[in-house]
Formats: sequence, C-alpha cells, structure tokens
Amino acid sequence: MPVLIIRRTALALGTAVSVLSLTAGAVTLAETLHLERYATQQSQAQRLSVEHYASVQDPSPTAVATGYFSHQPFDQVLRTHVVDGIVDYPAIAVDPHFTDYINQLSHANLDQLTTHKEELAFWINAYNALVIKGILDGYSPSTFFGRVRFFKMQKYKVGGAEVDLYYLEHGILIPLKNSRIHFAIVCASSSCPKLRSEAFSIDLLEMQLEQNAKEFINDSTRNRFDREQKVAYLSKIFDWFESDFKRDAGSVQAYLARYVDDPKLAQELESGLYRVKFLDYDWRLNGTPPKG
Repeated sequence: MPVLIIRRTALALGTAVSVLSLTAGAVTLAETLHLERYATQQSQAQRLSVEHYASVQDPSPTAVATGYFSHQPFDQVLRTHVVDGIVDYPAIAVDPHFTDYINQLSHANLDQLTTHKEELAFWINAYNALVIKGILDGYSPSTFFGRVRFFKMQKYKVGGAEVDLYYLEHGILIPLKNSRIHFAIVCASSSCPKLRSEAFSIDLLEMQLEQNAKEFINDSTRNRFDREQKVAYLSKIFDWFESDFKRDAGSVQAYLARYVDDPKLAQELESGLYRVKFLDYDWRLNGTPPKG
C-alpha cells in the first residue's frame, strides 16, 4: 500500500479543528465557530473516504508505468520563470512544461518512491508546483478564509488520488522528520522561503536543503537579531513548527546556531541568551500576479 494512503488515514482520524492552525493571528469567535464546523464536516467526509481511498488510484497505463519520475519539466519552469524567489505567474500560466508536470503528478506511480530522498524530493516539488497551480487557478492565501480555501478546500490529484496542500505538508512532509522542509516548501507568500530557481533533485537534495536553511535563517527580512537587547525577531515558521526544530536541535535557538553566519551570534544562541519574538507573517504574493 503506497505511503500516501497510510498517511491519509492517519490524518483523517485526527482532530477536526486542526485547520485552525492555518491562521497567522487571532480570529473572531464567529470565524472560529465557522472553521470548527467546516473542519468537523471535512473530518467526517475524510473518514468516509479513507477505506476506498486506494481504489481511486488511476489504473491507466500512464499511472502504472515503470521508471524514474522526472522533475525535469518543473525544473525548466523554475529556471525560466523564477528569479531570486520572485515568481512570474503569468509566464508560468502559458508554459506547457508546467502543464506537463502537473499532469505527470496526477498519474505518478507512488510505488517508485522507495527511498527517503526520493520521497522528500518528490513531495517538496509536488507541494511547490501545486501551490503555483492554486495561484493560477485564482486562489490566494492572503486572507484568513482565503488560506482555508487555498490549503484545505482546494484539491489536487497526485498519484491518482485527491489531496490538499495542508495534507501534503502535515500528513506527508512533516512525518518524514526533516525540519529543513520548512525552508524548502513555499506557500506563494512574501514571508515564505524563497522559491528556488531549480527543482529539488535526489542527487543535490542535501546541498539544496542546507542551502535553503542557511539562506532563510540569515535573511534579515525574515529573521533578525538585536545583539544589544538580546532579542531574536524570528519568522512565524519557528513558532508554528517549534516542535520540529526542538526535535532536531533541542531548542529553536540551538537550531538557529547551526546556520547563522556570525560565530559569536551562534555561541550566544547556543547558550539560549535571547528572548524570542515572532514577526508578523506577510501573506502578500511572492511574485507577479496571474492575469485575469
């Protein structure tokens, strides 16, 4: 049974209100109640669909074809239309390589993902590509309810089965237990990590993940350190996924110490000398808006 089905089962049986984590700040009581009702309905629907989830795997020859899954079309898109993390969405909308890649994802044979690196590269690329697809389809995470639609309600086909972005992140990628994925997946927003101008690949994966982590942590628009007052102003990513960073380094500050360029700052962080404050998340689009 493909790993996708197993993780979908685990997610469907989780708490109904998990969708509330999509917000980047406080919400009103009315919004909370609305989201709780929505989450409950979604959880119930997922429970009903889990048992026959495997049966929706596309039986077409394309779906079961053997051979290595190629991320080359997506790599071509990123090299052509992404510059320093800025995405040219109108150009991607008319690039046949992107359409080709989305179609390949829909029919991908997930049984080919036999190693940890293959899984990581595949699902990071899939997440980033489907985020772009969501923007091109007219969705946006710029508002609270927009984030609910963007991450949870909009469905995409991967390996013959329907998934949403929230599930790809929380049901597949996070369980792979590599905290650097938080600097590799990009939710189309200005405060997200920069989208690479290349796809993630098995051969370069370790270098790419390390590079993304180092670049993100040392980017003063996303994280900054007041050396005199000993205050670390950090991306909300370190708040939302604190448990992942603690698992890998013992604390968020110790994690940061691994990647900051300044050796003295690294020593201070390793000693836990900083108070932490989290910056507001900027949900504005990370590029040129699509036309129409």
